[in-house]
Amino acid sequence: MEILDSLIFGFSTLIGWKPLLIIVAGVIVGIMVGAMPGLSPSTGVALLVPFSYTMSPALAVILLVSIYISSNYGGSITAVLINTPGTPAAAATAIDGFPLTVKGRAGKGLGMSLIASTVGGIFGTIILIAFAVPLARLAIGFHPADYFALAIFGLTTVGSLGGGNVAKAMVAVLFGLLINTVGLDPISGVSRFTFGIDALYDGFSLIPALIGLFALSVVFTAFEKGKLSKRLVDAVGGSFPTLAESWKSKMTIARSSVLGTIIGIFPGAGATIASFISYNIAQRTSKEPETFGKGAMDGVAASEAANSSSVGGALIPLLALGIPGSATDAVLIGALQLHDITPGPLLFESNPEIVYGIFAALIVANAAMLVLGLFGVRYFAKVVEVPPAILYPMILAISLIGSYAVRSSFFDVGACFAFGVVGWIFKRYGYPVAPIVLGIVLGSLLEENFRRAVMMDGPLVFFTEPLSAVMLSVALLLFVWPIYKSYRARQKTEA
Repeated sequence: MEILDSLIFGFSTLIGWKPLLIIVAGVIVGIMVGAMPGLSPSTGVALLVPFSYTMSPALAVILLVSIYISSNYGGSITAVLINTPGTPAAAATAIDGFPLTVKGRAGKGLGMSLIASTVGGIFGTIILIAFAVPLARLAIGFHPADYFALAIFGLTTVGSLGGGNVAKAMVAVLFGLLINTVGLDPISGVSRFTFGIDALYDGFSLIPALIGLFALSVVFTAFEKGKLSKRLVDAVGGSFPTLAESWKSKMTIARSSVLGTIIGIFPGAGATIASFISYNIAQRTSKEPETFGKGAMDGVAASEAANSSSVGGALIPLLALGIPGSATDAVLIGALQLHDITPGPLLFESNPEIVYGIFAALIVANAAMLVLGLFGVRYFAKVVEVPPAILYPMILAISLIGSYAVRSSFFDVGACFAFGVVGWIFKRYGYPVAPIVLGIVLGSLLEENFRRAVMMDGPLVFFTEPLSAVMLSVALLLFVWPIYKSYRARQKTEA
């Protein structure tokens, strides 16, 4: 009953045309930001912080969280249509979303991503409302060994990203982990593989790498094969998924929403890791795992439900403990402090209108996103009807501009181009590029927490910490099981 009263109080802060207009405007801006490669949710929120200064604290936070939740969905639009993830979390969406577009079913991919994003976002918000304080206290007590085990668990998804070839997927993920070692050592501060180049001291930025691997590699492949005169697809299926098609993915959406929320609670884990882990589990539990990577609706649903639900999870440590769960949450803390509001346990007593206003705004923003997406999906799908001679140069230009926008660095533009060449070479010889992104994303989490855990409690800590031991055991099982299945299948064939 207390939760219901709190929610009613939250909705009372949205009464009037101004809060609702701000939510709709925030959702539109968020979708646009998410769809633009190079502009992550944290960038979109940061860009709007100065504009929120003249607003009341409640309205300012409502605007920023509306941008936050909708930008995760926006990233799936370009991921599905042109294989260019607008956000890092949408990289897993592109694995099945773009093949749907190639098959002329772009509307199905966009529709499923919208439904899954909306359901995941609302689920994450409900968990945020119900368990903010206890869940945040649980997550903050995690040992570095637990975070290391979480990263290892994330790496077990590599088997599902290789299109059936685990060996090639392993090569790709190891390449991603290697790329992540470039720059300053996170513990000692010693430079590694910088070769005297100042720009490499911060390592390679994820966004240029992501854009290069997914977007520019497609452009280079088209140039190589002379596909500039041929349309990307012959016909675009702009129709929305039917109720029956959406209902088939109900368990995937529900499971991924739970996983996304839980992973979002861990500070530093984030939507990208949640997407890849959910995608992997969806494939492993599917009755048709061979369809993944070739246009499986469940693949799109798993990724999008997880990255949207992770928003609610990431807000839990922010509101309850004042600890940012992601880069976007760090920006939100800055925005709150700009309005003389300090997030943490006292926030629920000192500024309840802020906390419960956020809860209500997230629910309304998800509803607004669903409505805008329903009316806009058929128009989004028209982008692939642009002639390739125009579309591919546009992708090239947007990719390079997006790479520059991350840090206003021409080095990032060059890095994006280089990763594009790497992605093109990998694809040419049958190596998947998604595991490279996974390696880059998980590399820091893996290395830093391994070393911290060992320095704190010695190498045996990974087996003495209960949660770490359980996750590592599950990860080992998930890694060994496909190998065992392959061995048994080979034995049957020989017999």
